[in-house]
Amino acid sequence: MKTLNFKMPKFPAKEMELGLVGIMMLFAWFVLPKMMHSGDVTTGYIDQSIWLLILLSLISFLLTVGLCWWVLQRFWLNTGLPGLNSMVLNFRDLELWQQLGFYFACFAVLLLAAVGLMAGMM
Repeated sequence: MKTLNFKMPKFPAKEMELGLVGIMMLFAWFVLPKMMHSGDVTTGYIDQSIWLLILLSLISFLLTVGLCWWVLQRFWLNTGLPGLNSMVLNFRDLELWQQLGFYFACFAVLLLAAVGLMAGMM
């Protein structure tokens, strides 16, 4: 099987930027309600909570994506598959049932994610 390796340099600044974004969001969690209340005294607690809910959703989304990426890397390494930086070039050389199984699995995962999102919004 031919593989194409994508050797990407590791940038420690990228991890630093993500940490900085997380710290800024945490700082905004405490500062935004006080800023809103000082700007307009008539704002109630509900008005302040809307922005905090949006911020909470962003924080939880970033944490969920990071956790999913970490679990994927652990699963990938434990199964002995090639690294995430390599890509299989000869997908067409697989048997037809293997290609269809892969397409069906991708469709099922996409459908499951869509149902989960709809259930989360209800």
